[in-house]
Amino acid sequence: MTFSAVKSLGTPSGPEIGEEVWVRARVATVRVKGKSTFVVLRQSSLHTIQACKFKDAEDGGESATAVAKFFKSLPLESLVDLRGVIAEANVSSCTQSNVELQIKQVFCVSQAAPQLPFLIADAQRSEAEIEASQGSKRPFVRVLPDLRLDHRWLDLRVPAHNATLRIQSAICRLFRDSLTKRGFVEIHSPKLIAGESEGGAEVFRVDYFGSKASLAQSPQLYKQMAISADMPGAFEIGPVFRAENSNTPRHLCEFTGLDFEMPIMWHYNEVIQVIHETLSGAFQALEEECAEELKVVRQMYPSEAPKMPSPAGPPCILHWGEAMEMLQEAAASSGSPGRTDMMADLSTEEERLLGSLVLEKYGSDLFFLDNYPSAVRPFYTMPSKDQPEYSNSYDVIFRGQEIGSGAQRCHDPELLEARCSELGVPTEPLQGYIDSFRHGVSPHGGVGLGLERIVQLYLGLDNIRKAAMFTRDPTRLSP
Repeated sequence: MTFSAVKSLGTPSGPEIGEEVWVRARVATVRVKGKSTFVVLRQSSLHTIQACKFKDAEDGGESATAVAKFFKSLPLESLVDLRGVIAEANVSSCTQSNVELQIKQVFCVSQAAPQLPFLIADAQRSEAEIEASQGSKRPFVRVLPDLRLDHRWLDLRVPAHNATLRIQSAICRLFRDSLTKRGFVEIHSPKLIAGESEGGAEVFRVDYFGSKASLAQSPQLYKQMAISADMPGAFEIGPVFRAENSNTPRHLCEFTGLDFEMPIMWHYNEVIQVIHETLSGAFQALEEECAEELKVVRQMYPSEAPKMPSPAGPPCILHWGEAMEMLQEAAASSGSPGRTDMMADLSTEEERLLGSLVLEKYGSDLFFLDNYPSAVRPFYTMPSKDQPEYSNSYDVIFRGQEIGSGAQRCHDPELLEARCSELGVPTEPLQGYIDSFRHGVSPHGGVGLGLERIVQLYLGLDNIRKAAMFTRDPTRLSP
């Protein structure tokens, strides 16, 4: 027997009215009135259809009594195989609103536990719906975040959350496709490394057969070595580990990095242009390719599509000096004291303020903050030739939050060693990396982006945990 996709039913490309089909789906809701049974079936979390059996039906299938008894005893979320006839209907509560399935036969494939941790119907309501119900006689239940994360496989059956992972997948695919078309090579770098990825203290240390090792903070060193190996460009989509004890709505201890590195011919702004074209192109394609998923997410978490320049146009680049002027002017207008140290890194609040100022002035939610002070950048960042207190580096800021950072890298081994000495970074664990530049290497640069944060901000989610499949933060190591 051949199974039909629920999303095809009631569409011109699907089976016709009166045709008999098999579907495999979850039991979302059951309503039995006398000997008549009405069931909402959910498939792939996004598509629903009503299935029914009437008491006076004489269709050669199972009796109405048997069907009613079957569904009365079957827990919600159980998986069933159902044979039925497609009939015209008007069921506005289902995605397949113009048809229903008239049940002829049904089997249980996998039975859910009788007591669920929470109901999907409760978990899929928007915050606005829950708030509006609080004054009523039967207010809606609010499913708490920790309960959702404890049973994340159930929470991912919520249409908006399932759609979020599909959108995450699409961003990865679009990132990969864009760079592959440019001739970049996808790499898979080691995640167990000697010492530390970028010379910082916030790494997960592990014992490596008696030697000190750590989980990689990024593929940074290896993607640079790929350029030394004469790759025309290298990119990686893979796990990133940060031992930051940050219990915030925007930080994770393990997330997915979208990284690339490329040779520079004339100026490091070539890298910014590629980042701009890759991200803007992906975001533009998302609205078309994931229209169904975006609609589902925005019903539960209202937001609008971001504003940004066309991929074919120039990127929105803000230099550090201009950014400081904008922040100082905003502080003066509000009567606040403003910055005292113009070379300090941005705070979270300053990022958000700058995001709103850039959107107001330049009409873009996506911009590059260029020429960062050298003192707040990693040892491998190339200092500016004319003003070494600044660097050829940038942050990628989207909707008022950093989603990644990048730079032209130091490709001179003596300069690298000097930078390590200046910043107190031990060179012994980095010797292979430094030596990779002793045999000739193109000037190069790149970027590291955080996938979950991109998804969070694109969809307007209030917490990055909603954009991760399974959360790893300072308090959670399972499931």
